[in-house]
Amino acid sequence: MCGIVGYIGNREATPILLSGLKRLEYRGYDSAGLALLEDLQAAISSNGHSTQLLSAHQLVIEKCKGKVTDLEELSARNPHLSTIGIGHTRWATHGAPSDVNAHPHTDQSGKIAIIHNGIIENYSQIKKHLISRGHIFQTETDTEVLAHLIGEFFEQSHNLTEAVRLSLNEVVGAYGIAVISSENPDEIVVARKGSPLVIGVGNDNDYFVASDAAAIIAHTRQVIYLSDNEMATITRSGIKTRTISNVEITKTIEHIEMELEAIEKGGFDHFMLKEIYEQPRTITDAMRGRVVEEEGNVVLGGLENHLRELRRVNRILITACGTSFHAGLIGKYMIEQYARIPVDIEYASEFRYRNPIVGDDDVMFAISQSGETADTLAALREGKRKGALGLGIVNVVGSTIARESDGGVYIHAGPEIGVASTKAFTSQLTVFALITIMLGRMRHLSVVDGRAMIRELLALPDKVQQTIENTEQQVKQIAEIFKDATNFLYLGRGYNYPAALEGALKLKEISYIHAEGYPAAEMKHGPIALIDENMPVVFVAPHDDVYEKILSNIQEVRARKGHVIAIATEGDEQITELAEQVIFIPETIPMLTPILSVVPLQLLAYYMATARGCNVDQPRNLAKSVTVE
Repeated sequence: MCGIVGYIGNREATPILLSGLKRLEYRGYDSAGLALLEDLQAAISSNGHSTQLLSAHQLVIEKCKGKVTDLEELSARNPHLSTIGIGHTRWATHGAPSDVNAHPHTDQSGKIAIIHNGIIENYSQIKKHLISRGHIFQTETDTEVLAHLIGEFFEQSHNLTEAVRLSLNEVVGAYGIAVISSENPDEIVVARKGSPLVIGVGNDNDYFVASDAAAIIAHTRQVIYLSDNEMATITRSGIKTRTISNVEITKTIEHIEMELEAIEKGGFDHFMLKEIYEQPRTITDAMRGRVVEEEGNVVLGGLENHLRELRRVNRILITACGTSFHAGLIGKYMIEQYARIPVDIEYASEFRYRNPIVGDDDVMFAISQSGETADTLAALREGKRKGALGLGIVNVVGSTIARESDGGVYIHAGPEIGVASTKAFTSQLTVFALITIMLGRMRHLSVVDGRAMIRELLALPDKVQQTIENTEQQVKQIAEIFKDATNFLYLGRGYNYPAALEGALKLKEISYIHAEGYPAAEMKHGPIALIDENMPVVFVAPHDDVYEKILSNIQEVRARKGHVIAIATEGDEQITELAEQVIFIPETIPMLTPILSVVPLQLLAYYMATARGCNVDQPRNLAKSVTVE
């Protein structure tokens, strides 16, 4: 959730740290801070003074509640010369958002500073022990407890790496940390467990640390990914990596392909709108090089080593959270209809805590845009532990789920900066369509049917582009009409029930309007009691096998004076007689309809949020990557 940036080298650290933190703002946060090791000799020399120094470096902490721009202003008022430092954006867990609870935190001596993503679950017990030894705490955070623990071990060894390592062997929980000390002024110690960390290798003895490569892409594309229970000591002369059990390890430097332009707004008002507009391209990228149209088949390189298990599989498990769960639910419908394989789907947050039934012959798909979602990663590990083949569907190359899966498929959506997922969702659906065709062709799906499905897939990018162009202004007008509503219902049937769930989630996430998604037939089993003249109801109603049924549901809403907004197939004149507002989408086969129908739902959420003055890209209380349970 939170953001980590670090730098050690020969350049001034503060501008590098602040620019990196700005790149991480999309992850969600409520406060920001820096810890710098100020070079006092350089500072005094630059001021034209000289004096006898007891120490060449002092630890400087600057932090505040609010945005990175607030921290930038604070830093500008109190400039410090430093070539080593760490920076953080915090999303509150332990302790309310405040200046004092913001990271970095220091140890008892004030000479060690730490920034931390994650949660220390046994911090209370450690805190009691440290209080008994005379420690005094200034904040409500679990991170300050870890800082004091490191300080306790440092007093014994005066070795920062060893102090961090010993401390991490005492804690239970998740962490991505970066630590500096004024007594070890030429190193940064970092470690991870359950929270991502990447080390950037620059030129001229420059090294960078980040929780997301987006923070350092302007400086280097050469990176080292730390895995769980690994740590590194970074100096200007190099990087030494080891496990927290003190086993030295060698890490491979990898090249990342991300371009700086991909994490810029590119003329759009918000990243979310940019990413909605990118969907024709990202859907194409999800298919690129993977379809063999003449054979009516699909080739997925990340699954090639597991074709035998996939051909014989009798049950598939899907686990995910949030938007990815909705994609998985549509994937279930696809696979069951065309490959005739039973599919169970479950929220990852529930999966491992109920002792699920998993067999050696099961295949599990774990879906996560970031590849770092804590619940989904834990569910994947549990499924693999119980014998399932663990496959990932992720966006971020080199992410933890990508590395820990037995195989999988990248969705190739590129960096998604907006907290509310858009292009990742439609890319996930595209990948599920590819998987469905592949599994279907292994069984009974004919080459003719496979070709027909692929032709519809290949037509999708143009149809999504058409949908955006034809509906955006109409959706914007609808948003103006309903921007003051306090509740929405989203209803759909079949493949479009999960699309309704996704539309409701988008509205909740960024406009803060209460919204619920339901299968349309379930409306009569409770939600219909909510419908009155103040209730807008969005129906996802393409002309499919259950079209007549959903028309009946629309009539039920009209009879109770609800306001009907319909997503319908082009040329459908019948629905225009029933709905107040009709948004038309191109026709496609039922399993691909959600890829089209979700686009106006994304636009509706976006324009409702902007009409209400909400922060679209950084909605309150939300983070892009949920790396704690």
